[in-house]
Amino acid sequence: MKVLIIEDEQHNAKRLSALLKEIDSDIEILAILESVAESVDWFKYQRQPDLTFMDVRLTDGLSFDIFSQIKVKCSVIFTSAFDEYAIRAFKVNSVDYLLKPVKIEELKESLEKFKTNMAPPYVAQMMDDVSGILRQQQKNYRSRFLLPSKDILYTVLIKDVIYFYTEYRITRAVMADNQSHIVPFTMEELEEQLDPDIFFRVTRQYLLNSSGIVKIVNYFNGKLQILTNPETQEKIVMSRDRSKIFKKWLDR
Repeated sequence: MKVLIIEDEQHNAKRLSALLKEIDSDIEILAILESVAESVDWFKYQRQPDLTFMDVRLTDGLSFDIFSQIKVKCSVIFTSAFDEYAIRAFKVNSVDYLLKPVKIEELKESLEKFKTNMAPPYVAQMMDDVSGILRQQQKNYRSRFLLPSKDILYTVLIKDVIYFYTEYRITRAVMADNQSHIVPFTMEELEEQLDPDIFFRVTRQYLLNSSGIVKIVNYFNGKLQILTNPETQEKIVMSRDRSKIFKKWLDR
């Protein structure tokens, strides 16, 4: 079986690839792609795989955007971190899904479902309906945090956060005055809750507000260094592949 993985988080892609190999060593991973644009280019020039795993949200849009630009003939299994309502939408429309983090038992079930129905002809036709549901949900991005402090609660507005960073499994929101607040979410959860037109995850440790970026410096070998105000505790250097996606994100 030839499989394509479309997932912008490398650790998720590597984990999924390892689980697939554990289930069936004959599975061939054709490629791991990170964006809508990269996926469209791949489908234009490469032979269709037997099965594609797609993350719902990619750095440059929803994976459903792929279907509006290129004809995808293979079966698709989506991976997502959306809430129960969105997941029910997948089930009603008979598009299989895996909730992150992917569990090997559920992955096995999805593969069995695929094998018993190799190429459902209606998958592409259902993308508009499911995409509409998810887009409607995504309009309701988080606008604030309600955080505890001793005996009181206080709010932090998302628009005032310059960047988020994680250290020792603790996520902090850094404000324009360089104050930081601990927020009870992982970086993956924040990516699902924040407007992707405003926030971009430049590395595994940092999620930046575009308004806080003051300079982008060419590093070496196609990498980029990002400077923010206030400055980050560590130097932010993006990988070459991530830098390409970042530049497309900025130049929209």
